[in-house]
Amino acid sequence: MFPELNNLLNTAPDKAEQGKLTLLCDAKTDGSFLVHHFLSFYLKANCKVCFVALIQSFSHYNIVGQKLGVSLTTARERGQLLFLEGLKSSVDIFFQAEEQPHPLQFLREANPGNLRPLYEFVQEALKPVDHEEAAWRCPVLLVDDLSVLLSLGLRAVAVLDFIHYCRATVCCKLQGNIVALVHDSGDAEDEENDILLNGLSHQSHLILRAEGLATGFCRDVHGQLRILWRRPSQPTPRRDRSLTYQYKIQDKSVSFFAKGMSPAVL
Repeated sequence: MFPELNNLLNTAPDKAEQGKLTLLCDAKTDGSFLVHHFLSFYLKANCKVCFVALIQSFSHYNIVGQKLGVSLTTARERGQLLFLEGLKSSVDIFFQAEEQPHPLQFLREANPGNLRPLYEFVQEALKPVDHEEAAWRCPVLLVDDLSVLLSLGLRAVAVLDFIHYCRATVCCKLQGNIVALVHDSGDAEDEENDILLNGLSHQSHLILRAEGLATGFCRDVHGQLRILWRRPSQPTPRRDRSLTYQYKIQDKSVSFFAKGMSPAVL
């Protein structure tokens, strides 16, 4: 995890909030560093994590995790991390019997309808077990990233339904958290992605949006991060608070600074 980002969010592994939906969004840049932050954050917070990884392999996340001070291999062996590797599963599903259930069952369907098998996988992965109640702090669902589901033929409504049921189970019933990444293509014609992004934005308690610089590539400033705290149940004028910082990604950390305050230009 990145200590500077924790400071901006006023949080730490030992005081992580529960029952929250966090939306990660990237536009014209790679926001995967946010996924790595929250993965290592919740593992260090002693939470039980179900990670639906649709972008990269387990080895990729494990290598980055080791740089951030966590071992995904160890977490998986001790039952703290349940990892669904989408890249591998998307191939395996076609070599299994059709009657055999699979979380990515929709890949077999000519007209993908819903994500019920994936929800049931999450529900089973995070359900409380008697001997684990004292071991893990709270359950966490992490998805990287939801936009891939749209690319695979699902409608935005189906993905929003999936998140709705996951919120009801993970956030409300189990008092856990959900963190999901969505890519903002910036394409006005991509209506499904806009529906997904807007729908999740209205439900989220915290939104972190990584954006590329309007001026293009810069060696010392890699982008800017907009942080929006929301209270969905409160009237609009009183529920939102936002801050914007620029950042530079380093090998094992990320530095944040106010606009125009990069050490390289001072």
